Amino acid sequence: MTNVRSVPLAPRALPLVGHLIPLTRNPLGFLNSLPAHGELVRIQLGPFPLVVICDPELTRHALIDDRVFDKGGPIFDRVREVVGDHGLASCPYSAHRRLRRLAQPAFHPARLPGYAQAMSACIGEATASWRSGQVLDVPTEMMTITSKITATTLFSGALPPGELGPVLDDVKTFFDGFYRRMLMIPPLDRLPTPGNRSHERARTRLRSAFDQIIARRRTEHVDHDDLLSALIAARDPEDNRSGMSDTEISDTIVTFFLAGTETTAALLAWALDLLARHPRIEQRLHAEVDAVLDGAGATHADLPRLELTHRVITETLRLRPPGWIFTRTVTADTRLGGYLLPAGSNVVYSPYLIQHRPDLYDNPETFDPDRWDPQRPQPPRNALLPFAVGARKCIGDTFGMTESVLALATIAARWRLEHLPGQQVRPALGLALRPRKLHMRATSRTEARCGRAPLTSRRTPQPAPPPSPRTPPARPPTSR
Repeated sequence: MTNVRSVPLAPRALPLVGHLIPLTRNPLGFLNSLPAHGELVRIQLGPFPLVVICDPELTRHALIDDRVFDKGGPIFDRVREVVGDHGLASCPYSAHRRLRRLAQPAFHPARLPGYAQAMSACIGEATASWRSGQVLDVPTEMMTITSKITATTLFSGALPPGELGPVLDDVKTFFDGFYRRMLMIPPLDRLPTPGNRSHERARTRLRSAFDQIIARRRTEHVDHDDLLSALIAARDPEDNRSGMSDTEISDTIVTFFLAGTETTAALLAWALDLLARHPRIEQRLHAEVDAVLDGAGATHADLPRLELTHRVITETLRLRPPGWIFTRTVTADTRLGGYLLPAGSNVVYSPYLIQHRPDLYDNPETFDPDRWDPQRPQPPRNALLPFAVGARKCIGDTFGMTESVLALATIAARWRLEHLPGQQVRPALGLALRPRKLHMRATSRTEARCGRAPLTSRRTPQPAPPPSPRTPPARPPTSR
């Protein structure tokens, strides 16, 4: 079997460190440079080779064949440090199908209106606390919204506000240090450095908090109509109606919480940043939410009419995908493209790389929500990959899309957010791609329209219209 060193090596590799310098200084630009060197390109993480898949069809092939291209590699090794080996997103192929069957009822479409009601309440409460003229730390404000939504829909109050703050601090520690730890060459990742110690303390506290919640729920025998209750009650019809173990529930819940807070918060922060940079699109969005919401918060019934809002979220997912890079491990000798990859090889796929290819998108660096208008020619089917494809496609995609559209529509209906003078927003790289130091000034649109009418005013609810065939079912990533 051919060694992975037959795959062409990316430029700028240095002795001993390989490509650590470009991966540290400008990883997004480095990724975007790789397709020029082949459909598969080898990079070196120190002495360790990784094969980057640069072609959309080959990326799809690897994602669909999850038996051969299994969860593993540097990224999932780090993820498993926190979420464990037995969750829906982190488990190997051998365990995935059973866990997927058990978790799927928690995301049944019939549950979505109830989840959406909780989402709308959390979004309304958070945005009502803002004041006109206030300078917002946008990523932090979005984390406040998404964490309350995730805690409510996962645990129904089992994580009180006093406990939510410390949990979010530990989540931030995990995400802030993730990319640095991913690039660490063993045994550096095990040295007692301040960063490694902080990571371990956060991991221990986070797991302990969720394990205690699960233990309490096991003794209550009450259905709280939330995700945790659905996971506890789940039974597998193909496996003698067995349910999830406490370890499987714990690993899955930690995964859902991490993904449901950070990735969706990053997506919303990027959307607000991009809208402020494109005032004509922002004005059109304001016109849409004014017509649909009339100054009120968005609800599940409003979703089919928020077409531009959907497209803004979809384009933000393309341009700034929160899940920007992933790894897989080859479990059996296999061929990918024109190369033979032996078992044990680690491969990388990047939604960011694929979604920025100029041969797949016209003006790929341009923020253009209308590229997703179904009346226009659409990009190739494999050109948009923020949720993966195949059996391990994101289970919470519809949940996340609903949350993102409700939040963006409600914010746009009530507030206009503007950049501060001279501010330069750059990506902060971690497990999720999020904006660094994004502060924006909030101006109340509700007060301007209504003469300081209360933000909680609500129009008479209307029944939900049938789903619009013109709205593409784009969905942001959560657990995989």
